[in-house]
Amino acid sequence: MKFHNLYSFFKGTALLCGVVLFPLSCTSVVQNRNDEVQYWLTKGDESIKFKPQTPIRFVNKPNNFQNIEIDDSQKFQYIDGFGYTLTGGSVEVINRLSSSKRKALLNELFGSDKNSVSISYLRLSIGASDLDGEVFSYDDLPEGQTDVSLSKFSLAKDKTLIAMLKEILAINPKIKIIATPWSAPVWMKDNGQSKGGSLKPEFYETYAQYFVKYIQGMQKEGIIIDAITPQNEPLHPGNNPSMYMPSEKQRYFIKGHLGPAFKNNKIKTKIVIYDHNCNKPEYALEILKDPEAYQYIDGSAFHLYEGDISALSAVHDVFPDKNLYFTEQWTGSKGTFNEDLNWHMKNVIIGSMRNWSKTALEWNLANDSKYGPHTEGGCTECKGAITISDSENFNRNVAYYIVAHASKFIPAGSQRIASTQTKNLSTVAFKTPTGKTVLIVHNDHKDIENFNIKFAGKIATVSIPGQSAATYIF
Repeated sequence: MKFHNLYSFFKGTALLCGVVLFPLSCTSVVQNRNDEVQYWLTKGDESIKFKPQTPIRFVNKPNNFQNIEIDDSQKFQYIDGFGYTLTGGSVEVINRLSSSKRKALLNELFGSDKNSVSISYLRLSIGASDLDGEVFSYDDLPEGQTDVSLSKFSLAKDKTLIAMLKEILAINPKIKIIATPWSAPVWMKDNGQSKGGSLKPEFYETYAQYFVKYIQGMQKEGIIIDAITPQNEPLHPGNNPSMYMPSEKQRYFIKGHLGPAFKNNKIKTKIVIYDHNCNKPEYALEILKDPEAYQYIDGSAFHLYEGDISALSAVHDVFPDKNLYFTEQWTGSKGTFNEDLNWHMKNVIIGSMRNWSKTALEWNLANDSKYGPHTEGGCTECKGAITISDSENFNRNVAYYIVAHASKFIPAGSQRIASTQTKNLSTVAFKTPTGKTVLIVHNDHKDIENFNIKFAGKIATVSIPGQSAATYIF
């Protein structure tokens, strides 16, 4: 028997869409019926990249295929969104596009129409990240000087980023933002350098006020920072910029300075701890076990360059009332589309969601063809979701499709619901605020997998190609 495979895709696409020149151009998927399942597919071999397929139906014909059962009576975490880090380098290269191309790209990324992937969450660096063209903070001084009152604090270095954020907010006013520093100003650090070193204890209070000024300054520009983390990758002082902040220092900084500074200034921005790899969940646990720090903390953030994604659940199991966020995972210049699609769909999108995360963020949004801009000593292989070739051309890379499979269909406010998995099929399911059910399935096997979507007493029979990802909406 043949179910909805490549044959039906090409047949259906020819009838419904004509020649698909753009991955989101088909309008046939906009309409929906009660018994109809719309779905979008990306194959690891790149023959299909996030294209709508011929809809299937719930038909209740018995068969012996494996089942993916969805139970919307079992409810888990609410979702804040999916997206990327909008680095200074991303802003720089997007601004190289012509006015019309730039506008079209921003609408494609952040809009809500049929041609958009509807990114709903962004991460920012507080000061420079390593994917900025230069290292900077908001209070840089000549060597030997200090500014305890922060009288010279200025967001001027981020004026182009702020301008783009305003454009993005005009497209999607509800987008949420988390921000994190790669380093404190060098005059606050014990090594006086942008790379490595630690925050001097005598500047803990000054640094807490630095966060307050940042949040207030962005708010004056009309940009609400929903959450911050005190330090990006606090156990990795080898980047440029970077800063070493072990758990005991972050704990002390939060409970003695950052938390009280937010409280005294009526800052509602959430404080999210850690923001580093899954191999050290004890970092977050050690801070959360301190009741003085606990009162100020919303949750913990993770990356997955080391460890296992189940670390998020390990933290959730001990502190179920604290939120979890997945905030960064890169795709690199040496990775293949197939390898990255399959690993990231299984671990970042499905894995983080099944382990209680409210967000799933890939790393940088955009770069040029040489994987720049970046600082001296910054990442030379980080591949953005978009590569800007020149003023009129850009390419969509694998991270674009990874995030699109979730962001387009699962808006903020959606709630994860129960879905079963099989040996080769990873899944995660959601109920959206409008009542739609969304199921993401990843086939880790090299061969096609036939299965049934079982929901509310109905059965829809589906085929998913080997090493592919699909999103089903009904």
